[in-house]
Amino acid sequence: MKIALIGATGFVGTEILKEAVSRGDSVTALVRNPAKVEKQAGVTAIEADALNTTDLAAKLKGHDVVISAYNPGWGEPDIQAIHIKASKSITAATKQAGVSRLIVIGGAGSLYNEAGGQFVDGDGFPAEYKEGALGARQALNDLRAETELDWSFVSPPFALAPGARTGKYRLGKDHPVFDAEGKSAISVSDLAVAIADEAEKPKHSKQRFTVGY
Repeated sequence: MKIALIGATGFVGTEILKEAVSRGDSVTALVRNPAKVEKQAGVTAIEADALNTTDLAAKLKGHDVVISAYNPGWGEPDIQAIHIKASKSITAATKQAGVSRLIVIGGAGSLYNEAGGQFVDGDGFPAEYKEGALGARQALNDLRAETELDWSFVSPPFALAPGARTGKYRLGKDHPVFDAEGKSAISVSDLAVAIADEAEKPKHSKQRFTVGY
């Protein structure tokens, strides 16, 4: 496949890039600083601004799928507003480029608990992640109103950390995937496997899904 990967140098984006290359895909890494992208066969690094819709659209043309691992940065004071604006720009640019498939990596905060509420609205949700989670939730809501694109939204589990690539995971939709010990967790390497699998063989057209062990 020809993949346009937005945010290819981030925590999740780096692993998606590695996984895609291992599968023989051709990847255009759209990043703020191309110098941070490791030079390797099958990868083209291009500077891009997610908020510049017209320029981004030109760089997305000709790809089979757009994967967005965009994140304004957890230290960004206006993270919610910027995340929402950038997400809308990425969606618009994908359509303008004539690419029908968009996969967006969001947050776990919009997953639902057993009581039917979303975790981000709970009293115990970490304050340092709340604004970003609210931005990601709005991005999901905006995608749910999208009628042209074949989109998917990926909510990672609550515990996402470096770890081995096992190639194994379990799928869920709007509720966290818990293991036998009650943990919602996966390695970022295996999250990348799940995302690459979805890109190759879509199972969640116009849906949100989540993963876990």
